[in-house]
Amino acid sequence: MTLATTTGPRVRRVRLRDYTTLRVGGEAELWEVDGPSDLREATREPFLVLGSGANLLVADAGVNERVVRLGRRYNAMPDFAAGPEAWVGAAAPLPGLVRRAQRAGLSGLEGLSGVPAVVGGAVAMNAGTRFGEMSGVVAAVELFVDGDLGVVPAAELGFSYRHTALPAGAVVTRALLRLTPSTPEAVAASMTAVDAARAGQPKVKSAGCAFKNPTGASAGKLIDEAGLKGLRVGDAMVSFEHGNFIVNVGDATAEDVTALLAAVRSRVPTPLELEWRPSGV
Repeated sequence: MTLATTTGPRVRRVRLRDYTTLRVGGEAELWEVDGPSDLREATREPFLVLGSGANLLVADAGVNERVVRLGRRYNAMPDFAAGPEAWVGAAAPLPGLVRRAQRAGLSGLEGLSGVPAVVGGAVAMNAGTRFGEMSGVVAAVELFVDGDLGVVPAAELGFSYRHTALPAGAVVTRALLRLTPSTPEAVAASMTAVDAARAGQPKVKSAGCAFKNPTGASAGKLIDEAGLKGLRVGDAMVSFEHGNFIVNVGDATAEDVTALLAAVRSRVPTPLELEWRPSGV
């Protein structure tokens, strides 16, 4: 149902379960924006930013904050014709970006092959795998903060494991990538190796790895060693394929998922920190 049809942000009431990879979550007011003026209107507090919906757990009751989503103006892919450094829109899908870099013979993104994110979300949480992170290729980020656009160099973004120290209320609008010249064949071979190493991850409804890896350990291995694969609460289950994935095997609720996460934490002796971003739970 559309709530506003005038010029400016497109506003409608949606089920967030339709916008998350775990397919869990209640209703919210979604604001789709296509420019700075839209952003100024949409980012009056309180608000949340929605990317691809991965790494996100939304409450069954939904959220009270307006949910801001970047529109087509922000999904521009980079033009690598001029060289290995180029801007990319925050709404651009990361899998497509990885393939574009490969075709251009540019290395640096192949470690992110298969990560279901948009660029802005990947920057905001320093998304990555054991083969590479966004921090390894980002030279600068364009941010919308307090009604204004500004460019922040990567050195000032406080990148760390699955974290970026963005200013409060900041929205990533573009990222400047700095890749390394290679060949399409070499980059493709690296992507194939990454994909093969991650082939055991489930392909059903999930939100990606649930827990951050503790220092010097693997969260998935710890969960497996605790005998928790297949543990289930309602339709939320610890994947048989990979212990660090909670999968939705039917019509799981956020309550199911939250209870299962708590059960896993209580049975693993090493403290586990949630990698997902919870909203309203």
